[in-house]
Amino acid sequence: MSRAASFDNPGRRIAGIDEVGRGCIAGPVVAAAVILNPSRPIAGLADSKTLSANKRMALAAEIKTNALCWAVGRAEASEIDRINILQATFVAMQRAFAMLAVQPDYILVDGNRMPPIACDGEAVIGGDAKIAEISAASILAKVARDSEMQWLDRLYPGYQFAMHKGYPTQTHRAVLAASGVTPHHRRSYAPVKKFL
Repeated sequence: MSRAASFDNPGRRIAGIDEVGRGCIAGPVVAAAVILNPSRPIAGLADSKTLSANKRMALAAEIKTNALCWAVGRAEASEIDRINILQATFVAMQRAFAMLAVQPDYILVDGNRMPPIACDGEAVIGGDAKIAEISAASILAKVARDSEMQWLDRLYPGYQFAMHKGYPTQTHRAVLAASGVTPHHRRSYAPVKKFL
């Protein structure tokens, strides 16, 4: 994992921020913010999408134990419908940032857009695979959201949320056609609208 020269300063507290769930048609968008502890490095950090569920869970526990601080924020499906997914993603990121117990000096956000957060920082395309802090945030966000979808799976048996995690898979679309829309579906999204 590397850092660009613009923020490679050992004395600075860097918070990585990433989100999970933008492409889903059900459930919240979840963001995490993480400030790693330089004296307690964590091996194996990577883009959460490249890791197995068991590896993500193990790393999430290690991040929570060893990071200087971490926080998870979210925006609900109803908020996504009201303000759109980009703005809801920014809201989730703002909420995660606001809950950090330690104020960072700089933030690194995965992607090409910066959320309106009152802290110096930059967006890093592909940052979840390149920047340790963003990788850690991606892992926490993914584990938190997957846990939420497992809860929804128990709440709505038959919708198979634990399997498709809210993404618009063929199975998910078939269940929507057969069983209808739940309160956790994003009603502004085209695959859901057609079943309202």
